[in-house]
Amino acid sequence: MLIKTYAGAVHGVEARTITVEVNAGGTSAAGKGLYYLVGLPDSAVREGFQRVEAAIKNIGRRMPRVKLIVNLAPADIKKEGSSFDLPIALGILASTNQIDGSSLSDYMIMGELSLDGSLRPIKGALPIAIQARNDGYKGIILPKQNAKEAAIVNKLNVYGIETLQEAIEFFQNGQSKEPLFYDTRQDFNIACQNAEMDFSDVRGQRNIKRALELAAAGGHNVILIGPPGAGKTMLARRMPSILPPLNLHEALETTKIHSVAGRLGDNEALVKTRPFRSPHHTISDVALVGGGSNPKPGEISLAHNGVLFLDELPEFKRTVLEVMRQPMEERKVTISRAKISVDYPSSFMLIASMNPCPCGYYNHPDKECVCGPGVVKKYLNKISGPLLDRIDLHVEVTPVSYDELSEKNTTCSGTSAEITARVLKARQIQNRRFRKADNIFSNSQMTSRMVRKECKLGDAEMILLKKAMEKLQLSARAYDRILKVARTVADIEGSEHINTFHLSEAIQYRSLDREGWAG
Repeated sequence: MLIKTYAGAVHGVEARTITVEVNAGGTSAAGKGLYYLVGLPDSAVREGFQRVEAAIKNIGRRMPRVKLIVNLAPADIKKEGSSFDLPIALGILASTNQIDGSSLSDYMIMGELSLDGSLRPIKGALPIAIQARNDGYKGIILPKQNAKEAAIVNKLNVYGIETLQEAIEFFQNGQSKEPLFYDTRQDFNIACQNAEMDFSDVRGQRNIKRALELAAAGGHNVILIGPPGAGKTMLARRMPSILPPLNLHEALETTKIHSVAGRLGDNEALVKTRPFRSPHHTISDVALVGGGSNPKPGEISLAHNGVLFLDELPEFKRTVLEVMRQPMEERKVTISRAKISVDYPSSFMLIASMNPCPCGYYNHPDKECVCGPGVVKKYLNKISGPLLDRIDLHVEVTPVSYDELSEKNTTCSGTSAEITARVLKARQIQNRRFRKADNIFSNSQMTSRMVRKECKLGDAEMILLKKAMEKLQLSARAYDRILKVARTVADIEGSEHINTFHLSEAIQYRSLDREGWAG
């Protein structure tokens, strides 16, 4: 008897429907069952037969001793993972008349089976649920741990189950189980109001806060250069608290990536705050940008719509840093393999930090640098010029004095809420400016043509910029970056035009371009 059930396979951040065909009939000469699994399954899918057999027996059902063929169609797409266990098990039981299989084709079914028949969570529940809705299924059946994640999708009945026996009862009892309801907007709005860290915790460093405010307002990349203990990491970790809150579209887009990577916790439904990813400097290039035989998202994609923080930037391998150059420009990464090519979004804000030299005290006001001649420049040269060009703001972080540390009035330094209010005003200006532009949301994302249109300078500003270009020997990309930052400074100040004050502030954020900075 032939039975069809339906499942989903994730490719990139999208899903495709997989038809699980189970045909039972005929016996072998020895009277034992012959099991065949076809349709380009990987080892995890093939091993599922042992899990399925044990689960069926342990819930009191029988594993048929007949010739059993399971086909995963379309057969030219590689199937990976253990989430096909449940549809295969239900297909086997229905094809041998142990359960009623008449309504199996109305649902998309996913789940990994334990040997005792209980279900384990799967990866990619959200894109699979979206595909189920697009294909017009009555609902989706999947492990209870993934139910809230899938319930984000509206106009789709989501049933979270815990065991194979519960799935059988669902179809035997006429689908009497109530679907899960999840109020996405209410949960999302509550979470957006709770920030874990606040800029009021940071004493002093007003000029650094100003630079980070500009970065948040325009979506600019930042590098913080300063001695150990100056507060670089503390400042960077508070960056998400002053970024505009995620809107629902961004939250869904980000959740899809984390779902595919298996980074959502059990019973977690939605990524409600901007991601903050801080990989260790020993990370490989594949782990950073994504990859593998079945390409999975890397750290730059997990940081999509959020912040990627690279602490001690020169300690990262040069090859690792260089692979970021193209994704930083295109805001996506394409991972190509012989049989598959996958695009992952990677629109992130880069915040990097570094010591000015190996000992950490070059240019320190009190402590003496013990690095030898040329060591500082060699240390800085670990970061390539093209990568530095893509970082808009170069900010020197100075040590905090005792008076600032012991200051009792913390509110005078500015809370995250106050900074966010100014950031949101600047973003509203940019939203109006780019309302007709496709996929452009902030000043940092402007194309060269848009820079020429939106960042027009007067005669005095042109003379100032020309002097800066000649003295600092800046590249054409750095020229554009200065104009973008100047445009953001003007937006923060509510000015329609860029004046010399705005341009001067933007130029001062090119510290690493200054002649003689590194000796």
